[in-house]
Amino acid sequence: MSAVLSPPAATLHELSAAAIERTARPVFELQSANLAFGALQALREVTLTIAPGESVALVGANGSGKSTLLRVLHGLLRPTAGSCVADAGLRQAMLFQRPFMLRTSAQNNVALALWLRGTPWREARALALAAIERVGLQHQAGQSARTLSGGQQQRLALARAWALRPEVLLLDEPTASLDPHAKREVEQLMAEFAAGTAGRPMTVVFASHNLGQVKRLATRVIYLEFGQVLADLPVQEFFDAVRLQSVSPSAAMFVKGELA
Repeated sequence: MSAVLSPPAATLHELSAAAIERTARPVFELQSANLAFGALQALREVTLTIAPGESVALVGANGSGKSTLLRVLHGLLRPTAGSCVADAGLRQAMLFQRPFMLRTSAQNNVALALWLRGTPWREARALALAAIERVGLQHQAGQSARTLSGGQQQRLALARAWALRPEVLLLDEPTASLDPHAKREVEQLMAEFAAGTAGRPMTVVFASHNLGQVKRLATRVIYLEFGQVLADLPVQEFFDAVRLQSVSPSAAMFVKGELA
């Protein structure tokens, strides 16, 4: 029987140090990030850091900058001033409010995403089926993705993202326009994905108007208004009326439904 050799102590130490460094490294770090579309200032002096394993909710009125900030984090938009640094060693996936569905089966919609990442087609099809089963759509695998209900399409989009094995998941209003049952299904998947695997939680950043959803899923809440971050608090403090009032009166009004 051949012996299994353990790595030398120095190698183990180096691996341990690398793991600690990765854990300590921010997933995203923004410094005075601004983004303008012509005369429209979409983000204003945004400075924040997101650590591994956080579940961060972005809240605010329409036009406050939530979707823009998500696109900056994902690298789809670049700040016109300031900086956004992402950990390039982490795999990211983003789910849009209205996910695009190709004119093919649900299974192929997931398999194509894997194939474009370099996975051989036969393997991609098998992995796609496993991902579809993960979100409870195995009976719709051969159905045209565009004929699925809104909730099913959102679950399929989550399957497509999950199949890529991301360590960072960005979601833009993931349950908007869904009925209560579909919202519960998508929320459950979000919670399961955020929990991660092997004790390693996924980093999740999501925009939402649903404050109940924010309470259920977030560990931290960032409130934006006209592209500025006016409150950035742990979820318990954000929903503490006295604490939030002391940080941002307009955020407190928003939570009470009094801010236009």
